[in-house]
Order: sequence, then C-alpha cells, then structure tokens
Amino acid sequence: MEHGRAVSPLPHDANPHPEGKGAPLMTEARHDRPGPDQHSVSRPEAPVPRHADSRPAARPDAVSDLRRVGISPDHWYPVATSRKVRRNRTFAAVFAGERIVLYRGRSGAVHALEDRCAHRQVPLSMGVVEGDVLRCCYHAWAYRGDGRISQIPYLPKGCERPPRGVRSYPVREAYGLVFVFPGDPALAEDAPFPFLPEYHSAAHRTMTFSRTVRCHYSFMHENLLDMNHQFLHRSVLGRIRPELLGYDAGPRHVEARYLFVPAGGRKDRGAGLLSAEGFGGADRPDVITIRTEYPYQTLRDVPEGGDLPVFSLWAAYVPEDAEQRVNHAYGLLTIAKPAVPGALHLAWPLIRRFTERVFAQDRTAVEAEQRAWDEQGEDHNHEVFPLILDLRDVLRDNGVPLRPETASGCAPCGMAGPAHHTASLAGGAGTTGSADVTEPAGPAQAAGPAVEGAGMPE
Repeated sequence: MEHGRAVSPLPHDANPHPEGKGAPLMTEARHDRPGPDQHSVSRPEAPVPRHADSRPAARPDAVSDLRRVGISPDHWYPVATSRKVRRNRTFAAVFAGERIVLYRGRSGAVHALEDRCAHRQVPLSMGVVEGDVLRCCYHAWAYRGDGRISQIPYLPKGCERPPRGVRSYPVREAYGLVFVFPGDPALAEDAPFPFLPEYHSAAHRTMTFSRTVRCHYSFMHENLLDMNHQFLHRSVLGRIRPELLGYDAGPRHVEARYLFVPAGGRKDRGAGLLSAEGFGGADRPDVITIRTEYPYQTLRDVPEGGDLPVFSLWAAYVPEDAEQRVNHAYGLLTIAKPAVPGALHLAWPLIRRFTERVFAQDRTAVEAEQRAWDEQGEDHNHEVFPLILDLRDVLRDNGVPLRPETASGCAPCGMAGPAHHTASLAGGAGTTGSADVTEPAGPAQAAGPAVEGAGMPE
C-alpha cells in the first residue's frame, strides 16, 4: 500500500510467460532508485477483477475523472522551438489558457511575459522589440524583460501613477527549445530540469518534433506507455508481438519494459534504420523502456543483448487551452550514429518519414478518444491494464483539479489553488512616478535565461 492506493496486480492472462520457462512474471524492482519511489509489482495467485477506476482516490479532494485534472504548473515546460523565437521579434505562446509572449532582444536572451499590456490588455505579441525592451503596438508602453514598465511616452508629471507592469515568467533555453515555468516562480530554481546529455554528444543526432494534438495530455502518456496498441501501426511496423517484461511505479513515476518481437509483415524502411538494423532490414527483438516521470515521458530502445540505446525519446505534452483538451507535443528523438560515416545523414529523411507516419496514427487514435469523452461528457473508459491504472494514479495525484468555470472564469489557466497567480499579481502592486522608469528589478527577477544547445540540428 502506498499513498492510500494498492499496487495493481497483473492478471494471469495479461502477459504469457515471455521467457518460456513457466515461471510467474515478476516485475523488476529498480534498486538504483532507493526511497519511497521504489516498489515492485508481482503477479498474484489470483486476479483481482475490478472496474477501471474503481480504486479509491488518494486524496479526499481528488478528481476521479482524470480528464478533468489539469497538469501541474510547477514544472518547466517547452512552449516554443528556439528557431521560432527570432532576434528582435515576438512569438505568441500559450500554457493552459495563459497567453505568453516570448521575445529575443538585442542581447540574444529570451524573455517571457504575460501577453497582455497592462494598459488596454492588447497582446504584447503584437508589439515591437527595441533593444531588450518590448513596446506595445497600441500606445507604445515599453516593458523590460522582467515585466516592469520602463516608459510611457506621453505620461505627464502629476498624472495618476501607472501600474508597475505585467507578469514575467522564469525562462530557460535548452535543447533547441524555450522552456518557461508557469507556476510559482519561487519554485523555479529548485524544480528539476530535463537532463539530456546525448543531445550535446557528437555520437548522436537529435530530431525535434513540435505538433498540436487535440486531446487531454493524459491520453498521450497512456498511448506511449501502453505498447499493446502496436496493431494500430501494423501498416508501418509490420506485426509486432510486445511482451511486458515488468514495470515499477512510485508517487511520481511509472516505468515499463517490453520486449518487441517481430512477427512478420511489411515494415517501413525507416523503422529498421532507426533501430540500427541497416538498409537490409534484418529483424531482431528490441527491449523498449518507457518511463513517465511526471510531467515528462521518455522511451529507450536497446537491441536485445545490447547495452546502449540505439535511440531515445524525450517528450512533453503542454496543454494549450484552459479546458486542457488540446496539447502541444514536443519531442526530442536522439539517434546514435552508426559506425559508417554519413550513413545517418542519408537515412535521415526515411527516419523522419517513418516517425511522422507513426505519430499520425497515434494522433488519430488519441483524438478519437478525446471526441468520445466530449460526446459522453465524462470518462466511460474501461481500462484493464494494471500498468495504465497506476499511470492514471500518478497523473491524477500530481495534477491539479481544473476549475469548473474554466471556459468563462477569470483565472487564465483554469487551475485550482492559483498560488502562482497570486505571485504574478504582486508585480502590479507597486507604482512608478515617472514616464521613464529606471528602478532595478527586485531579487525575484531572473538575471537571464540559460542558453544551451542553440543551433543544434532538428
């Protein structure tokens, strides 16, 4: 028992003995992760039948329908690719209904502000970048990167004191993406940031994905973690027999290991090139490890008997609308370069075509799931896979309830417990008394974004 929920058992018929030894399947415990996050899941003597989401909620105030749970804002989320935030230009981004303007000033640093002028609420993304200042297109109010107003050109002396400015967001640039921290800014410095060392490795090349998907972000996590859906990809991957080798789960993570065994059928050539089978396309099993470490997701492909992954995927699903029924999927697919110089460069278009085909099929499925939820007004999903039940607990327990009035409420992101909005309003509590404001930013303002991996290939 952990955090008020029982560990999900594996039904007898959920997975035949993949090793053919007749022994019960045991899920590996991850001994490299000590502490409360570590526990193992084993096959019981008898299955425990139940409805998909019949387990009691972990918290008294928890929302039972996962599709009504919002993603926690207290994490770093990509909201744009670096190449779209050009120097001396603005870019309109969004997080869960919060409109955010990104701009890259003369110094090259990226800044992130609330995308509404404090004057008439006109989007600042319509404005003009002058040096490292962003000027509203309407009455030319100027803002520094910390959100403070630096100038109101026509403000006469003795006039009513203007607002201090607009909300600014902690921002970092890494891996060819621009990340913002939309939650409580006091938590940003200590919040875990994605660590992807292969991105900078000369032995790897990274393909970047950026796509809008019309579904709740939880459908994306379920799609990738539940590899039993390979029938969907039969026209691209041929016939694949996925065998669950084991999984473990904790308060913030679920990790599963599968053996992918080819079972015939025609396979896209890009699939073989991606998994290092070469242009000959020789079939061999792969061990696929997928992990949801809230709120991100990763996948690693290691050939059976191998030690190093031939490719790995990092993904984040960022809600766009306040209702969180649309998300923007950002993915970084890092591929190990083969021994033959230039081979990966030649294979790149075929790998890109293959991955786009797989993603298109997945998007069709998850968007159909969202439409069913919309039509029925609630979740009628009958899940039978214990792994996905544990995943839902992780997403539910770490998320925040959506406000019932998200469509018309005043909270831009529709989140309950808007501590981060309280923090954002603090910036507007003070006033300035001159047309050109030069007071320094307070200690809560970031000194500037960290720039990593700029100019890496997509």
